[in-house]
Parts: sequence; structure tokens; C-alpha cells
Amino acid sequence: MTTTEVETLHEEIRELARERDAVILAHNYQVPAVQDVADFVGDSLGLSRQAAATDAAAIVFCGVHFMAETAAILAPEKTVLIPDLKAGCSLAASITADQLREWKAKHPGAVVVSYVNTTAEVKAESDYCCTSGNAKAVIEAIPPGREILFLPDVFLGLWLERVTGRKLRIWMGECHVHAGIRPEDVERWATVPDAELLVHPECGCASQAMAFANGRTHILSTEGMVDFAQRSEKDRFLVATETGILHRLAKEAPGKRFEPVNENAVCMFMKMITLKKVRDALRDWQFEVTVEPEIAARARGAIDRMVALG
Repeated sequence: MTTTEVETLHEEIRELARERDAVILAHNYQVPAVQDVADFVGDSLGLSRQAAATDAAAIVFCGVHFMAETAAILAPEKTVLIPDLKAGCSLAASITADQLREWKAKHPGAVVVSYVNTTAEVKAESDYCCTSGNAKAVIEAIPPGREILFLPDVFLGLWLERVTGRKLRIWMGECHVHAGIRPEDVERWATVPDAELLVHPECGCASQAMAFANGRTHILSTEGMVDFAQRSEKDRFLVATETGILHRLAKEAPGKRFEPVNENAVCMFMKMITLKKVRDALRDWQFEVTVEPEIAARARGAIDRMVALG
């Protein structure tokens, strides 16, 4: 798509959003052109907060389906649209509500902490939700001695065990993109003395990366990466997460160099959202995401605890 075509679509989308009283939210992993037309770009926690706080009548959620569901739960009086209904999540698909109920039955009294990358039905069976940005705070908020079931990401769970010192029962799910970022992908980092390594805790290399004791390895959420890069005196960063974050990093920390540790770390589901689909969602008022009221009410408590803990 040419620059002129992108600019034309941006203008059309913004005009439609004004007419429809819609706010456009985009996740950090969206394609650059979609990030650039959004009213707000952020991680799951930031987007959840924006959905809950917006005064707009409608939300166009440029992300994957569970994120739009979360927005619908937090803003039940608003219309929530997703530009492509097929934009799912391999991690969210790794556990169902039935599987969680069976797991809970084997561990009565356990506290259930669900990563935000889960369906509304799974959230409804949970005590807490969390994001990578506040997962540590959520675990630390649970009284010592309480059994914790953590789901569905195994790598985030293992990292949480290391940083909190708590033993968790961990569901063996994974994000196909982050699981594909392996320890060997960060080996070249050791030969770049002036670079900082930013690693998402969902990565298959996260726990191993913590073994680097030279102070230049940082396990961070995507929002944490942006904040760290802005404050750092360094000007070169190797980034271990989905490559969509590189666009935002370059915009918000100008003059600094950002490189992926694995160029193939691309989520096909995130990339399903295009400018034309965003335009069509606003123009044709499609595709609405709703959550059954009973499920939404039960899930709301877990999500509210996530948002409150920051």
C-alpha cells in the first residue's frame, strides 16, 4: 500500500470514527499503519483501562478476540467492534472453561489466576486476571500459603515462580510466537556489549535469560519495554517479543535502535487486522463482540482486580 493510500484511509477512518462517536484502540502488536490511526496504542492492561474509561459510544478494538471480549465486559453499555472475527489467540485457545473447572475440582480452595489471554468463559471461572505487566503484583497480593493455579502460559508462570519465590501450579499452555523465541535467539546478544536485551516473560527464553547476571537483561511487559527504552541512556536494544512492538518503540524513543532477536516472531492473528478492515468495521458497523451477561458478570470481578492492582 502506498503512502498516499495509507493517508487516505487514515483520513476516512478518522472521519468515520468522529461520525460514529467511536474510539480506536490498538494493541502494540498491530501493523504500523493501524497503530498510527488509533486513538490509543498499548498493552492489554492499558487497553482495558481505556475501554473502561472512554466516553465514546463505541470501541473499535484492533487486537485479538479475547481483548475485544474484555472491552465488552468492562464497557457493557458500549458497542465493541473487532475488524476481523478470525483474529484469535493460540494461548487463549490452550484452555477451555470445562478444562479449568476440572482442574479446580482437583484443587479445592486454590486461588485461580488467569492471564488476560483467555476467553471470557475462562475469566468467569477465575479469581484474578493479570497481564504480564502486573502478574507479579497479583501473585504477591495472594496470601502466603494459598495454593495458586496459574494459567495458561507456562513460561510466564515459570518466570513468576522465580521472581516471587512462590510455588505455582502451572497450566502447560503457550503463545506460539513467544514460545518460538528460544535461548539461542539471544546468544548473539552476548557479543553486543552496548545493547540492552528486553525480553517478554511469555518467551521461551525468559527464565534462561534471567541467568545473565550483567545487568543488561530486562524481563518486561511491552509497556515496560517502552518505558524502559525512553528512560535508558543506551541507544541500542535487542527485543524479544512479537515484532509489532518495534514500531511503537521507534516512535516513542526516537533516535534509538531496536532490533528483534527473532525476525519471525510475528503473530498471524494480530496481523489479520488491516486498515481496510478497520474502515469497513466503522463504515458497515461490523463485527460486534458481545459476552453473555451472566458470564460477563462473573468475569468482571477477576478483571476489576487486575485493573485495580495496576
